Amino acid sequence: MLNLSNNVVPESVKESSNAYIQELVSTPKSTHVLKRWLLGFFIIFIITLFLPWQQNINGKGTVTALSPSERPQSIQNVIAGRIEKWNVAEGQLVKKGDTLVILSELKDEYFDPQLPIRLDEQLQAKKEALDSYEAKADALQKQVDALSKNWELSLEKARNKVKQNRAKVNADSADIQAEQLQVKIAQDRLQRGLTQEKQGIVSLNEIESRRLKLQETQNKLISVQNKLAISKQELINSQIELNSINAEYAEKIAKARSDRSSALASISDGQSEISKIVNKQASVDIRRNMYVVRAPQDGYVVKALKAGIGETLKETESICTLQPVNPNLAVELYVNAMDVPLIQQGRIARLEFEGWPAIQFSGWPSVSVGTFAGKVRVIDMIDSKNGQYRLLVTPDSGNWPKQLRVGSGVYGWIMLDDVPVWYEIWRQLNAFPPSLKEAPEEGEKTGKETAAKK
Repeated sequence: MLNLSNNVVPESVKESSNAYIQELVSTPKSTHVLKRWLLGFFIIFIITLFLPWQQNINGKGTVTALSPSERPQSIQNVIAGRIEKWNVAEGQLVKKGDTLVILSELKDEYFDPQLPIRLDEQLQAKKEALDSYEAKADALQKQVDALSKNWELSLEKARNKVKQNRAKVNADSADIQAEQLQVKIAQDRLQRGLTQEKQGIVSLNEIESRRLKLQETQNKLISVQNKLAISKQELINSQIELNSINAEYAEKIAKARSDRSSALASISDGQSEISKIVNKQASVDIRRNMYVVRAPQDGYVVKALKAGIGETLKETESICTLQPVNPNLAVELYVNAMDVPLIQQGRIARLEFEGWPAIQFSGWPSVSVGTFAGKVRVIDMIDSKNGQYRLLVTPDSGNWPKQLRVGSGVYGWIMLDDVPVWYEIWRQLNAFPPSLKEAPEEGEKTGKETAAKK
């Protein structure tokens, strides 16, 4: 107040004016409550920012079986055929070896109902022909052995004859020399006689006698020369005969061996034909057993891919689908390629199955409700067609719902390491991947698994 006026304000007026001003200036009670609440929320928010948050990688997938043999499989026929009878209905439980479908033959070469008997007859005929060829081969071998022995005997005989003729030629040659000497002696005596006859020492009769002797020795020499010529010709003939024996028996033995080789070739062909018939018999027996399509294992017939009677099937064409009984369930989860290096085998996963209501706090699995625990079992080494990588997750503790069926949808979280909440918020705002850290130690992993189970 400036106190410019001389008038004095009464005390009552002063008191009433101060009260009014204070009432205008004072803060409402509700505002104080709001401030306290905001302060409390701020303190809680700050505390929450420093709470541990478990990082995770999420993915979608389906329920499957861990073993490939327990997954749904298509029942296929091995041979082409025509459906004659269905022995099962969709949804029916079948045991291993139960008849599913009965087929009939489509190929004309298997139409004959007596085909096994016909094949037995062909096999028996081929065996008899094979025995005949074997007997012929044995006979020809014996013939070759006999010809070889006769060849040796004939050669020995011909050689002896050559030796004899050569000796005869030698003897005749010696006789010629002796006769030539006799002729020379007779000529010398005749010459001496003629000289002596001129001297009157020898008579004319003696001269004539010596001339006759010379004539006889000359005639005998000619006879011995003719004999030598005959002996030489016989020697040549025996040598020719020796050579002809070699050629003759070589030709006979070669022909016998050729016939035996032909018989052995026929034996080989017969054995080949027998093998083909035996193979054909085995194929026919196996094919006849394939007219009945049986269940490869226990399971449920899910869907018939061929309906009705009389429909034809090609080789390896699917007939129906079989779901094995009580498969060991697993979950196929697909995650992005950038997250695969952060996942190791043995990591804990939380799973939410379609049809089971759940409340999931991905960063605080201990307060999640309705989710199920799993463990990473397999990480594919290559990506799938959609560019993501497949994980196989198996049950970790407890049992998954018994009502689960193969093919059900699943949403899962692969649990990683703990970080503060503020770091996770900052990472999410910046779209960074989870922290890349080493795989947890065994003791640390066990502790986290226990907390997740709780």
